[in-house]
Amino acid sequence: MPIFELELNGPNLIQESERRGSARSLFWPWAGANVSLLALSYGSFFLGFGISFRQATWAAIIGTICSFFLVGISSLAGKRSNAPTMVLARASFGVKGSIVPGFLSYFIFVGWETVLVSLATLATGTVFSRIGGVDQNLALILGFVIAVSLTVFGGVLGLGVIMKLQKILTVITVVMTVVYIALTIDTINWSAVTAIKDGSTQGFIGALIFGVTGIGLGWVNCAADYSRYLPRSVSSKAVVGWTVFGASIVPIILVIYGAALSASSKDLSQAIAMDPIGALTSLLPTWFLIPFALVAILGLVGGAILDLYSSGLALVSIGVPIKRHQAAIIDAFIMLAGSIYIVWVADNFFYPFQGFLITLGVPVAVWSAIFVADVIMRKKAYSERDLYDPQGMYGSINKGSIILMIIGTIVGWGLVTNTFASWLSWQGYLLFLIGGKEGAWAYANVGVIAALVIGFTGHILLSRKAIRAQESV
Repeated sequence: MPIFELELNGPNLIQESERRGSARSLFWPWAGANVSLLALSYGSFFLGFGISFRQATWAAIIGTICSFFLVGISSLAGKRSNAPTMVLARASFGVKGSIVPGFLSYFIFVGWETVLVSLATLATGTVFSRIGGVDQNLALILGFVIAVSLTVFGGVLGLGVIMKLQKILTVITVVMTVVYIALTIDTINWSAVTAIKDGSTQGFIGALIFGVTGIGLGWVNCAADYSRYLPRSVSSKAVVGWTVFGASIVPIILVIYGAALSASSKDLSQAIAMDPIGALTSLLPTWFLIPFALVAILGLVGGAILDLYSSGLALVSIGVPIKRHQAAIIDAFIMLAGSIYIVWVADNFFYPFQGFLITLGVPVAVWSAIFVADVIMRKKAYSERDLYDPQGMYGSINKGSIILMIIGTIVGWGLVTNTFASWLSWQGYLLFLIGGKEGAWAYANVGVIAALVIGFTGHILLSRKAIRAQESV
């Protein structure tokens, strides 16, 4: 596929003649999507659960690798059967029933691309306000235009542009991030870092779940979008391995380093809640501010591009009668409106962000667990013809999966809390079972774990026989 040619494939099957490459090629899109400096701010968010630097380090390692392992398993579905993730979801939800996880995935993608573009805009405004001589609104508009332009360029044109662009973004961002670390490492007060005592088990679990929902879980519902062009002969272990390695290595390092920076400065930790990327400029010399703005924008755009591309695929996969690139353009306008609200209207970032992650993270966890369980149980490729036929072996609506989604979401929302976001205060209605909304487990957000367990075990119990019957045909 030529680099700058518009990709015309949408929810259709990829022709065998178009399937090429190796599992190693998955490193670049996943690395580019997760190399963002936002991971530095996650270090501060982790410590906000009342845990130590040591606990934050383990939460970063465990949460990141485990969440991207699910992404790696999901990638196998694309290699086995050359269709987008939300088309492959028809095997577990039914051809028409897949509209439910399709809409959910669409909202997740649009939400994330909006958040990432907003962060790039806020960071640019902060940088230029420190430099001086530039009106802050003008600086915000400049960052906004750059971030939106790159995101729309890659997300609309499609996979050929994405694979090339992500490699460039990854290399530039990694190099500039190393420079950032070199310039700021002297500001770390290791005495203050190590002086923080271990927090509770509940706090550690809360940080780990925040990492799972904020770093990897949201990518499960699009993983096959980037592996569906690979030949069937590619090693399954290599597909999982390169996905996990590419997506995990940089975020783990950045979260740990960000935790050390935040533990060294209370002022920095408080500033990150308002402007997660821009606050990091307070540690930099003036001459590096412009390069910092560049690396902040590029790192965030890497993730926004994948979100915009997959949101377009999700929209057409649920049956909206338009082309993939047309769907991506529609999503771009929604992203514009949401970014304008976050940048110029909202007065705080962290609490709406946490509410967004946890609230949508619960049903996403159920869906992800169902999809991963389905991939694991299947030993053969999907029947590609039946993925598009409501009368085929996968049926029109799999009521069992829909019921699991409802039960997992109800239980999950009942065991999470978002007290800092008033419009989400209704959540946590089952926390009385484990100590109440003010108890030790109130902020651990164990509802996400409950949702994963319900989705995974429930689908195995309900669908194991059906899958065996399907594969025997």
